Amino acid sequence: GPTTNLERDGLTPDNLAYVIYTSGSTGRPKGVGVPHNALSNVLHWMQSLARLGPADSVLQKTPLSFDASLRELIPPLLEGACLVLADPEGHKDVPYLVELMIRERITTIHGVPAFLQMLVATASFAQCSTLRLMMCGGEALPSDTAARFDEQLPAATLYNVYGPSEATVDVTAWRCVDTPEGPIVRIGRPMTNVRVLVLDAEGSPSPLGVPGELHIGGVQVARGYVGRPDLTAERWVPDPFGDPGSRLYRTGDQARWLSDGSIEFLGRLDHQVKVRGFRIELGEIRNLLTEHSKVHEAHVLLLGDSSEDARLVAYVRPSAPVEPAELRDHLGTKVLEHMVPDAYILVEEWPLQPNGKLDRRALPAPNDAAFVRREFEAPVGDIEETIADIWTEVLGIERVGRTDNFFELGGHSLLAVRLMERMRLAGLHAEVRALFMAPTLADLAERTHQVLELRL
Repeated sequence: GPTTNLERDGLTPDNLAYVIYTSGSTGRPKGVGVPHNALSNVLHWMQSLARLGPADSVLQKTPLSFDASLRELIPPLLEGACLVLADPEGHKDVPYLVELMIRERITTIHGVPAFLQMLVATASFAQCSTLRLMMCGGEALPSDTAARFDEQLPAATLYNVYGPSEATVDVTAWRCVDTPEGPIVRIGRPMTNVRVLVLDAEGSPSPLGVPGELHIGGVQVARGYVGRPDLTAERWVPDPFGDPGSRLYRTGDQARWLSDGSIEFLGRLDHQVKVRGFRIELGEIRNLLTEHSKVHEAHVLLLGDSSEDARLVAYVRPSAPVEPAELRDHLGTKVLEHMVPDAYILVEEWPLQPNGKLDRRALPAPNDAAFVRREFEAPVGDIEETIADIWTEVLGIERVGRTDNFFELGGHSLLAVRLMERMRLAGLHAEVRALFMAPTLADLAERTHQVLELRL
């Protein structure tokens, strides 16, 4: 490249700052183009809450492929605070992160509700006495999780934040100490220079308390999907209540205004879901499943009432005999791990409603046959047998063999933390990251045995 300085003539805050990719229902990722003024606005708003200074330390743990990482990375560099980098893959190991937070005297952290649930389930989290602020977003935040945070660290403040990538990280916030009783923490009020509207199907404002689709306007609305004018025109619409030429981003989220001027999130209007902070288009997984030569039709659902219980389940009408392992391996070459369903249920015919639509409630729940099972080998020795018993309890399955894989049986990061707590109570010790490196029963037992020998 040239050795001269970059030309700055003609550059404005409307120029592109970055492109962040999100999944799409067609199986083709969509690049969101975000300008500098949008990023600048959210960073200045965050600083108005965080008040970072040279005495602060911020934990950087989120992979840079997610726009939430900008909350961690840029503010401390702007304000002269200390940026503490977690080890590679360290974001999967909550006990390690808690230890790091204590040692490095972290004052500010960011994360999704699933991460917060793992934090409050870790006994040593209450020792993070220097923590004064946490911003939590990415999916619905259960009120009981927020309450547990307040109980363990009463001097710290928890904010529930909301915002899609298409509107630059976050657009609303709610201080959780203000949260009234209810199962889910509200998403709060718009930040500076952001407009939030709740509109009905006709594009008119929904009355107070009446659900509608949440639309976002103002400086933080992204430019659009890079190279996708069709999708941009579908999701970015003219703002009938704003200045000439202004636009609104249609989130596809259902919400309603409450009497105190805050917003309550009510869920998705389509089949997009959030699983432990990851935005997933169920249609994308369905389309990729139907590319398998033995699959005639498929549907993918999110089952479970909480982040800890949530699991993706694929329902498949096969065109030839097929095993769950074949389907999982097929998807594993095409999508990231968090998009691979935990269970695969084969159906001969789809249950239908009287109007001919799929009756999702009539689809069967996963049983042991729905998970990827390796050829059964009985556990060998006390350690393997003890861990196998814990796996059956944590995963809710009947039998575990020594070659079975924790994640192929429906395990995930939240359940991994619960597993390690159960093992600790049984006198067996291993780090969460050990499970990611040794996910089979036999391998985890071997690592646990090595830890026991070192302690002896």
